[in-house]
Amino acid sequence: MQDKVVVVTGAFGVLGSAVAEHLEELGCRVARVDYAQAPRDQRGWIGGIDLSDPAAAKSAWNKVMADVGKPSGLVNIAGGFVWETLGEDGPATWERMFRMNTLTCVSMCTAALDTLKSTPGAAIVNIGAAAAAKADAGMGAYAASKAGVARLTESLAAELGGDDVTVNAILPTIIDTPTNRADMPDADFSQWVQPADIAKAIAFLLSDEARAITGASIPVSRGTA
Repeated sequence: MQDKVVVVTGAFGVLGSAVAEHLEELGCRVARVDYAQAPRDQRGWIGGIDLSDPAAAKSAWNKVMADVGKPSGLVNIAGGFVWETLGEDGPATWERMFRMNTLTCVSMCTAALDTLKSTPGAAIVNIGAAAAAKADAGMGAYAASKAGVARLTESLAAELGGDDVTVNAILPTIIDTPTNRADMPDADFSQWVQPADIAKAIAFLLSDEARAITGASIPVSRGTA
């Protein structure tokens, strides 16, 4: 992984930060991209980007190319979650979830495509969700948007079958974050997935050891706290 350039979206959040830090520990040069404003004014920290906008995603990718170098990896973490029954805000919430979770992946993959196809050993890792397989009450919009990420992963892997680019997804269950603990104070946190463990799985899929894996959606569901 030494000196590989990897772009991480949603990189200022809990999971994105854990992934970026782990990749840097492995020797990668990480470009961090997020909708939020960058907490640091330094090269490779790119904030204020609406990745659901294809033009903004392309602009961010070009800035990474100019400031950090030619990426060989893309990790799509940017997204969000809303628990809401259909009668509350209906189509507006479904559209919001689709833009946040599906279109961000589509736009960034599109922006990265030509670069990654010309880079040996390139890899894309998307963050899906275990909940996409079966939606519970209040989870329809979120689950549908993450199901879109799974279908994107499968179709893009097939489209790039003749290129040296792998495309895979990680499917976490509940991630142990301060927000999730605040929202579910009575839960057993020991059963929740640690961001650091997700980061390790992502690093493996970006590495040369995972070149035989593409088009996979891999559950990450075991708490190790």
